[in-house]
Amino acid sequence: MENDPANYPVEEAVEVKCYFVRERNALLVRASFTPIYTDYYLHLMEHKIRYEGAQDQMIKDGLTVLALHLASRPWNEAVAWTLSWQDPLQSLFVTGSNRDGTVTGRLFTEDIQERDRDLLFSQISVEGQEGRQSMIELLSNNLFEVGENYYEQSEQRLGRFFCHSEEDFVLITAQPECDDEWLAGLDETAIRELDERETLSLLETRSYRFECGCSQDKIFPILVGMTSDTIDSMFEGQEVIPTSCPRCGAKYAITREALEAFVEENP
Repeated sequence: MENDPANYPVEEAVEVKCYFVRERNALLVRASFTPIYTDYYLHLMEHKIRYEGAQDQMIKDGLTVLALHLASRPWNEAVAWTLSWQDPLQSLFVTGSNRDGTVTGRLFTEDIQERDRDLLFSQISVEGQEGRQSMIELLSNNLFEVGENYYEQSEQRLGRFFCHSEEDFVLITAQPECDDEWLAGLDETAIRELDERETLSLLETRSYRFECGCSQDKIFPILVGMTSDTIDSMFEGQEVIPTSCPRCGAKYAITREALEAFVEENP
């Protein structure tokens, strides 16, 4: 099977290289995403999470687009995107941090809020500053087109995503005094010839890995304000209930005894 984790070698974190395209005034960000896909599939296998083919590809594309976007942003920035579609009714959540060098995400197909249109909600966190939020209308379910729409609507500048080769992707964003006509006219053939046709200056290399950092102990604080009646209702006479991380979908078994002890210790 194409998506079998056994088909992917164990690798290190993804290395994202950032270049300045001289004379075009554009930033080029490029990486091979095999390591992130490897860890993503190992995560699914560990927690027995299954997605249909199109859903699986959507999550991978979301992680790719977000990681490339993050690499073009300041080092102290973290980003979370929630993408809500109405047909079919589903919600994709992807998030990443330049501070930690991580990306993660999951797809929701149940208990989705119905809306009158498809929307993307963006939350940006900058260390030492108040967070920023924005919202744009989704015009596609193709994540690379969504990324370009985000740059047009939210960043108000050109941002183009390309597939350079299998699992190797590129983002080029307009910088001040960019040659917008050149950027708008790029296609995948031009991207593959870019190294020969343009002068690229390596600015920096960043590293990202698929990691959430969640644990059962980190799930408890979400539940700490629950009353005894609420806990009774949640467990419905059982001693153990399943729960999952809202960021990555990792599955945990919460025992009533452990939850009650945590609530008692953290009133």
